[in-house]
Amino acid sequence: MATRWGLCGAGKISHDFSVAMKTLPPGDHQIAVIASRSLERAKEFAKTHGIPKAYGSYVELANDPDIDIVYLGVLHTEHWRVGLLFLKAGKNVLCEKPFAMNSGQVKDLVAAAKKSNVFLMEAIWSRCFPVHAEVRRLLAEKAVGEVKLVKAYFGSPQLHIPRSVEKELGGGALLDIGVYCLQFVLMVFNGERPESIQATGVLLDTGVDESVVVVMKFSRNRIAFCAFSIAARLPNDAVISGTEGSIKVLGPMHCPTTLMVNDKETKYPLPEPSLPLHFTNSTGLRYEAEEVRQCLLKGLKESPRMPLAESVLLTEIMDEIRKQVGVAFSQDSQ
Repeated sequence: MATRWGLCGAGKISHDFSVAMKTLPPGDHQIAVIASRSLERAKEFAKTHGIPKAYGSYVELANDPDIDIVYLGVLHTEHWRVGLLFLKAGKNVLCEKPFAMNSGQVKDLVAAAKKSNVFLMEAIWSRCFPVHAEVRRLLAEKAVGEVKLVKAYFGSPQLHIPRSVEKELGGGALLDIGVYCLQFVLMVFNGERPESIQATGVLLDTGVDESVVVVMKFSRNRIAFCAFSIAARLPNDAVISGTEGSIKVLGPMHCPTTLMVNDKETKYPLPEPSLPLHFTNSTGLRYEAEEVRQCLLKGLKESPRMPLAESVLLTEIMDEIRKQVGVAFSQDSQ
């Protein structure tokens, strides 16, 4: 039986997700429904992607008995409200990153999923890429000795994009792209809580973070360094330095196709898209879709690649960084 997906949100990421789905066997994955707040938009999206059903509200999708999982691709600021709608309706959910606006909201989502006994995962698609799987394997067999330092960079000029700069839309470098650097560090250190976090950043006039540098210290004298920016292009790579060598994930580190282990390069090419994409390497969203399918087939309620406890920790780290840099959202006082 194919896994039947219901898409929530007819924006750019849902478009790319639909295109990525076309690279997977139709016997395994099927997009059954698209739901948008505008029926017009949903119908147009359905036509583009060959989706049989279109809804003009999220409630209709929450009440549809014929879907196995909802892909939540709406604005960050809506994840909590809309996520709770689906979880309370007993739907499995794959929620785009960042999971929500703060750790309080993330804990609400996790609690709702446990209460309804459904599957929930934060869509950190990076974790599902073959490159990341190989990094985990190499670390498990101590391929570079003991890890001492992890560096991750992500900078992309996005000051012209409203959702990147407007506070009401959940803007800022941290929530949009910094999350990728931080999740990489947590993956390397097995979801361990850092002993200390030091963050420095600069803000835009809108009150969101434009560029941030974070240094984290972990147990056994291990250090992580992250830099991210929505004002400048950065190398967008990630390096793990150990006592016996190094692992380098070449840019774009959040959706990588090239890995360097002690100067030996391996490529993991992506399938070609059938339609133009909005974001880099988006056919790689297929790996995340397949990870979800495997979890559902096994009856799991969360993904071992991105456990819910790690999503909570990731958001708690982001809360602390925002506190140090001076970014507060209206959701923080709710």
